[in-house]
Amino acid sequence: MEGAELIIQEINREAEQKIQYILSEAQKEAERIKEEARKRAESRAEWILRKARTQAEIEKQRIIANARLEVRKKRLQVQEELIREVLEALRERLAELPDDEYFPILIDLTAKAVEEIGSDEVVIRSNERTLGLILARMEEFGKALAEKLGKEVRISLGKPVKTIGGVIVETPDGTVRVDNTFEARMERFESELRAEIARALFG
Repeated sequence: MEGAELIIQEINREAEQKIQYILSEAQKEAERIKEEARKRAESRAEWILRKARTQAEIEKQRIIANARLEVRKKRLQVQEELIREVLEALRERLAELPDDEYFPILIDLTAKAVEEIGSDEVVIRSNERTLGLILARMEEFGKALAEKLGKEVRISLGKPVKTIGGVIVETPDGTVRVDNTFEARMERFESELRAEIARALFG
């Protein structure tokens, strides 16, 4: 009987050892699985954080770029408004030139137009004020024009046109015309005018 009990005890002891071994291995496997899961979770969390930081940086740069673009647009709008104001002030100034300043300008504009046309006889058109000024000083105008051109030019005055100043010079038959009104010249040289104004205003 004692032998049987010893065998039973040995079997129980071995069974207990196997159970403890199985439990120990199961515990180790569980810990390993938990550790792997933790590492995977940490790795995923790190990936999510990196992605979030990257997206945040991209969004930050987009906001900054948009803000800079908006500032540039506003600056350009302000500059354009200032340039337009200066051009408008220039038009007003030209329209109100005193006769003593205006008359030499008319001679110069007419001489340039006559040189371009290449005719010894021309018709001058402009607004009523300008035509009246030339008519009142026709002899002086003709002499000054001849001095500039080095030759006599027959001048006649045409019908008034709507302009702030300057002259339109054409051949008597109207086939060749040079528009040297202030508006036309400002339009022709607008890019240069704008560049000069921008340098004066903004450096």
